[in-house]
Amino acid sequence: MLSKKMLDILNKQTAKEVYASHLYLSMASWAEAEGLDGISEWFYAQSEEEREHMMKFIKYVNERGGHAEIPQVDKPPKKFPGVKQAFEAALEHEQMVSAAINDIVELALKEKDYATNNWIQWFVEEQREEEASVQAIIDKLELLGDRGLYVFDRDIMSMRGHE
Repeated sequence: MLSKKMLDILNKQTAKEVYASHLYLSMASWAEAEGLDGISEWFYAQSEEEREHMMKFIKYVNERGGHAEIPQVDKPPKKFPGVKQAFEAALEHEQMVSAAINDIVELALKEKDYATNNWIQWFVEEQREEEASVQAIIDKLELLGDRGLYVFDRDIMSMRGHE
């Protein structure tokens, strides 16, 4: 059984995962409208992955005797000043999610909730991969400048480190 504090923090994380899915969906729609089909596909795939993360939280909370709340989330931005800025916003969001996951680990250890600590470790690793993946894209965009955007857009899906 989850403590009240653990239930609250897990439900808050569910909301963060929903927002992440919506943020990436908005980025995908923006990129597609800009004619950046490869980049939009990358963001669409990320949106789906974040939705899967949300589902993991919902199922875990319910499995542990809690009641997962389905949150209302804020509307994400619909436009971005450029491709690099969109990925920088994605990295900033992933770093915020990583900090929130670390807060769950900290609470699990404090409460001696070893089941949750064990379960959340998958997300610790996932966040490390997410941040590294987005940072690698930003690094490549910095190398390219605006000159190589067509080739980058064509090849971005091969950069997804995990499926």
